[in-house]
Amino acid sequence: MMEQTLKDQLKEARKASHALNRVSEEQIDRVLMNLADAVEKHMETILQANAADLSRMDPADPKYDRLRLSQERIQGMAADIRKVADLASPCDVVLKEWTQPNGMHIRKVSVPFGVIGVIYEARPNVTLDVFSLCLKSRNACVLKGGSDADVSNSALRDVIRTVLEEENFPEACVTLLPPGHEQTQEMLRAVGDIDLIIPRGSRNLIQYVRSHALVPVIETGAGICHCYFHSSGSLEKGKAIVCNAKTRRVSVCNALDCLLIDRSRLADLPELVSPLAACQVEIYADDEAYGVLKGKYERLEHASEESWGREYLDYKMSVRVLSGLEEALEHIACYSSHHSESVVAEDPEVCRIFSREVDAACVYTNLPTSFTDGGQFGFGAEIGISTQKLHARGPMALPELTTYKYLISGDGQIRD
Repeated sequence: MMEQTLKDQLKEARKASHALNRVSEEQIDRVLMNLADAVEKHMETILQANAADLSRMDPADPKYDRLRLSQERIQGMAADIRKVADLASPCDVVLKEWTQPNGMHIRKVSVPFGVIGVIYEARPNVTLDVFSLCLKSRNACVLKGGSDADVSNSALRDVIRTVLEEENFPEACVTLLPPGHEQTQEMLRAVGDIDLIIPRGSRNLIQYVRSHALVPVIETGAGICHCYFHSSGSLEKGKAIVCNAKTRRVSVCNALDCLLIDRSRLADLPELVSPLAACQVEIYADDEAYGVLKGKYERLEHASEESWGREYLDYKMSVRVLSGLEEALEHIACYSSHHSESVVAEDPEVCRIFSREVDAACVYTNLPTSFTDGGQFGFGAEIGISTQKLHARGPMALPELTTYKYLISGDGQIRD
């Protein structure tokens, strides 16, 4: 049997997207629930595939944690699929309707994009997240994972296709392309075959996709996240928020990269960052912060200009001392990736100004940036965190995987 070309695969994906318009919501939910069961049933196979990928990566690589699967993580992935199944369908929702004076009735209704392409790096959980969200929103998905996770992604694809076959759904509801660079180029130029491309990964990947794509793109991923500790901030709240934002999981895009502290609270800095020592977080401090932390915090380095606007994806963090809210806003405006930003303050006016003026998809008051996640927002799984402003912003889940069309009905009216 001849191997399918990418063009052939994309044609099959388009046919599958059309077929999804004819299945019931109950059928889709049954596939998802069966998939969750199958993922747990085939856990050992998935873990073996993941071990093969992990064996080719240095454990010191920041991507290692993203790549690594465990029994708990697989169970969590299955739980997320079930959550998606329990959510209401985002399709066929009447967003607005009205009747014109001539009796013509107009409805604005949510509909699937059709075929969604996702390009991602060493995160095998994305394979299941994307498929479950796309199926629930009646989109076929074309996946292009990185070589680091190819064995894991292939194993997950096989589990998905087994369930699709059992439920008599088209296999092309999910297509996993080889990890080569050539396939990426073809995807980016597949106008008419792919309706939307979503890159998930490093800033370099996102910039490459944005620069070379002819297909519409929604940018997700790169998170340069700040926390501003204001003069009115609670030290106890701040300690917990900074530690959780930095150390909960350093390899994800919502992890804290830079702590900004008001000069009037500089004396509290050693205690504010003290919980980070247990995780051996390395701090890159400006001169003032360095002077206060020297002798009180062990893993300490001098900050440089490269320390600002840097996404570490590691147990590393920058600290900068500022004089007041205005300087904090200026720093964030200069170095933010518009992902997630946080303020620790008890002054309600400071919180109000920070929330209004910071330009980011998610702006937190007295909370860590680690909450930027579709599951934490009650969306079920997410397809990514959009940092742009058109169509979607913040955690992208089911509603963001639909567009809309107008349905107009009448009784023979004609236009003058």
